[in-house]
Amino acid sequence: MYRHHNYEERLNIVSRILSGESIDSICRELKLDRKMVVQWRLRYQKYGEKGLQGTRSYHYSSAEKSDIVKEFTEKGVSLQEICLRHDISRSALKSWIKRVRQGKSLENKRRGRPPKDMARPKKREPQTELEKLQAENLRLRAENALLKKVKALVEEQEAHSRLNGQKPSTN
Repeated sequence: MYRHHNYEERLNIVSRILSGESIDSICRELKLDRKMVVQWRLRYQKYGEKGLQGTRSYHYSSAEKSDIVKEFTEKGVSLQEICLRHDISRSALKSWIKRVRQGKSLENKRRGRPPKDMARPKKREPQTELEKLQAENLRLRAENALLKKVKALVEEQEAHSRLNGQKPSTN
């Protein structure tokens, strides 16, 4: 199971590595992914302590994403190197590569609920006599169906009250 590691944990692990402890022994002891720990060490070496605080919050355009994926697929640059160069998380880069291989778009998805159109929809007036009659027929069918449902509910209530020995209401 993956868990998030806070800044202090990452800094502690990197300092243990820099003091001479092997990455493999730390990963076994703390049950960590080796590639993730190597990434922390590389980020620390490149950016210092600030590199362990997390990646920046920048949204890449689809063109930038496809250029970065091409670096990996066509030029053969390693994931670690690309992640360090562009300051991208490893999981984000892997998901971009997966989407490209599946033939999906790298467009940024809009998040949240789409905005509502606050204007009232314009009522379209029927143009021909036939359309007017069809609209009235549809309205009358809906009204008829509603009245049938109301009648069925009233009859059901009356039957239920007769079973209980009560007189039917006059409403």
